[in-house]
Amino acid sequence: MPKFRVPYPPEFRRQMVELVRSGRRPEELAKEFEPTAQSIWNWVRQAERDGGTRRDGAVTSLERDELTKLRRENYRLRQARDILAKAAAWFAREKAPNGSSGS
Repeated sequence: MPKFRVPYPPEFRRQMVELVRSGRRPEELAKEFEPTAQSIWNWVRQAERDGGTRRDGAVTSLERDELTKLRRENYRLRQARDILAKAAAWFAREKAPNGSSGS
């Protein structure tokens, strides 16, 4: 059995959420379909957050996507800053009057 499972497609998740909203229980859906009842409950809660009907301190999907993007950008900017700092230090050593470049 594989360690990691491919995530369920968004359309499937939306359908499960709609079935719960129409009165079906996640436990019975879990028996009929593959995801666990806990997964279905998580999808329902996330859909409520995304729809603005749930305020429990967790972020919406859009906020989570933006946070991921900003963290990735922040990481790249830190890498660029570190590279520039090292280059500046190298050039400062090369231009120093007692530098070893012999110019």
